[in-house]
Amino acid sequence: MQKPLKLGFFIQPVHPPDRPYADVLREDREAVILADRLDYHEAFIGEHLVDSAETITSSLAFIANLADTCPSITFGTGVLPLANYHPAMAAAQVAMVDHLVQGRLVLGVGPGVPGDAEAIGDLGSDRNRKTQEALDHIRRIWNEEPPYRIEGEFYRTTTERSFDRRIGVGVAVRPLQRPHPPIAITAMRPDSRGPYTAGANDWTGISATYVGAYVVRAQIQNYLEGRRSAGLSIDPSGWRVARSIFVADDETTARRYAHREDGAHGFYFHVMRTKLSAAGALDLLRDHPGQPDSALSLKRCIERLVIAGTAESVADQILAFRNEVGAFGTLLYTGHDWADPALARRSMELTAHEVWPRIEQAVLGTTLEVGAEKAGR
Repeated sequence: MQKPLKLGFFIQPVHPPDRPYADVLREDREAVILADRLDYHEAFIGEHLVDSAETITSSLAFIANLADTCPSITFGTGVLPLANYHPAMAAAQVAMVDHLVQGRLVLGVGPGVPGDAEAIGDLGSDRNRKTQEALDHIRRIWNEEPPYRIEGEFYRTTTERSFDRRIGVGVAVRPLQRPHPPIAITAMRPDSRGPYTAGANDWTGISATYVGAYVVRAQIQNYLEGRRSAGLSIDPSGWRVARSIFVADDETTARRYAHREDGAHGFYFHVMRTKLSAAGALDLLRDHPGQPDSALSLKRCIERLVIAGTAESVADQILAFRNEVGAFGTLLYTGHDWADPALARRSMELTAHEVWPRIEQAVLGTTLEVGAEKAGR
């Protein structure tokens, strides 16, 4: 039986670099606060060290700043680039934030982006292996008794010389959630090992906002195969898919706002296309591997990869997309620059109040029909 599709929020974010920094931080806070008040289930926060368009430099600091303002939503790091941190530092900060948000934290992890790696002098290392080792060390810090002596290829954590249990020295703070917050990975490529690893370890994961349908489908299948390999239930509810969505009260307004090449969504996909091109990964924007290059123009990317329209139209598009890629558990509404704050807020409200009831009714109706068919056999 299918489980209800949940609605979440994901904010990288991507703003024009010439906007005042204080303004975009305030706007990003307001977007997450609105998501909480509208009963979005989750809010994942991205982070970059050196990027004047994606300006949240610490997802954990941003989440901590919202801990008391957002009493209901579950936060996620989207992602915490573990290759940028020493495991002891990451373990301590995540544990503290998990307590600040009263256990409403998902630990999204990944290797980070090349620009940040260059900034910290780490372009030459295998950041995927480094991330896996850091995550292993973090889990050991949270679960082993001090003093710690944890050594690997990239990291070493020890408190043997300073350890004094009587006064707490050398003893790591542990997260509120035991044994640790749920772990999520993000995925970009269709052949990434990440979704399989997530499934096999009973973790969760996220498909990126900008990847095409065939990529999302492959990631979901790999996630389920990982679960199958570990003897776990073949349950797709742990997989999330981020999408660009814009809803308005009329079709003309929706498409005029969402499909403008010089608009908020246009700027987002301009940035993503530029970054993917530099990485030799523009193919990830295609709906299917054989799609012609003409589909990769900025105009066509916006038209294909932004779900826009009235509430009824957007609900139909989301359901069609889910049918195409396969079932998953949470759709993450991707937050973009509020080029028109009133329309941006209205889109989030319409998604929660008018799109999602239609989605839930359709999914529930499908589930009931399937159950009735099985009962009649």
